[in-house]
Amino acid sequence: MVIDSPKELERLVHEEINKGGVGVNNSGKFGKYGGKYVPETLISCLGKLEAEFYSAIRDAEFQEALATALKDYVGRETPLYFAERLTNHYKNDKGEGPELYLKREDLNHGGAHKINNAIAQAMLAKRMGRTSIVAATGAGQHGVATAAACAKLALDCTIFMGTQDMQKQSFNVSQMKLLGAQVESVEGSFKDATSEAIRRWVGSLDNSYYLSGTVVGPHPCPSMVREFQSVIGKETRRQAMEKWGGKPDVLVACVGSGSNAMGMFHEFLGDEEVRLIGVEAAGFGLDSGKHSATLARGDVGVYHGAMSYLLQDEEGQILWPHSIGVGLEYPAVGPELSFLKDTKRAQFYSVTDQEAVEAYHKLCRLEGIIPAMEASHALAILEKLCPALPNAAKVVVNVSGRGDKDAEMVINRSNQ
Repeated sequence: MVIDSPKELERLVHEEINKGGVGVNNSGKFGKYGGKYVPETLISCLGKLEAEFYSAIRDAEFQEALATALKDYVGRETPLYFAERLTNHYKNDKGEGPELYLKREDLNHGGAHKINNAIAQAMLAKRMGRTSIVAATGAGQHGVATAAACAKLALDCTIFMGTQDMQKQSFNVSQMKLLGAQVESVEGSFKDATSEAIRRWVGSLDNSYYLSGTVVGPHPCPSMVREFQSVIGKETRRQAMEKWGGKPDVLVACVGSGSNAMGMFHEFLGDEEVRLIGVEAAGFGLDSGKHSATLARGDVGVYHGAMSYLLQDEEGQILWPHSIGVGLEYPAVGPELSFLKDTKRAQFYSVTDQEAVEAYHKLCRLEGIIPAMEASHALAILEKLCPALPNAAKVVVNVSGRGDKDAEMVINRSNQ
């Protein structure tokens, strides 16, 4: 079955939830995107994972254990914070402008949204009898989250990370090692680390579990990660109702491969009056060839087991992505986001490295909050977005992580 519209997607999701489960469809297709483009040896393994995932979602005991872990270990719920000084900064000369709220995923244990999914999948792996976890990380936040979850649940953990990213994010590498993970370097960046992690997983399917950190890869990985991150949007809906008695008018999230964006957006797909805005990394500019703006400049293709938009040349060879936000450096994007682009349910923009750095400084100085460079891309779009919005429109920006890991780089850049 293929989903042809966001309304149909939302209807199916609610139908599954009412039956005690969740999901999209049996093939994991969002329009033409998604699917399972993998070797035959992986089909059975992915089938078992899918069955276990849906079983766990329907299992009250698993859900109760997960809810407890999210509350007592992760530290949820995260605040929906009214950014008063940031709001005032963007008011016009008449004192009018949107009201800006920040979903504070940076306050989670480990400093990012990544732990929501990592702890849930680690619990799922243990439920399946797996003893060894493999994962890939870019900026290191997923690696830290996975290492922490594995330490909590007594699981062996191996994290693959590109040599370029290890140099940029040495602090996160140290944290992973402190948490007991084995960190293996892979020549290149996140896309290369992902390929190596998948190869390691394929070599030991009976004992190991590949813990995907984002909404890419073969089905059921995109739907599974999105489901475990959807707590972000569910909390946002409830908190908005408590604070102003309605829904947000606009949701904003950065987009690399897509987990924090889908975590925020998914709850509101059926609310067509809620505008969904994803912000990609334009790097040195969309015409520079050094960017990670997959939805803006990519073409449709298959990568890491699923069909989506990709950065590729005329011969179908993957292009090297670039962003100052290391977690945004991935040449593909989740299939559900690809679908939302084509159906125009979500809008996608891009900001440059410099614009993201300026937004980083701005939030630090106006609100006393240090955002991750990835989240700074979402904050940067406010420069263009706010003047075009009605007075008092409610805007929620997902601050997907904290920026300790980026501070030295930003300071060095400012001193150059």
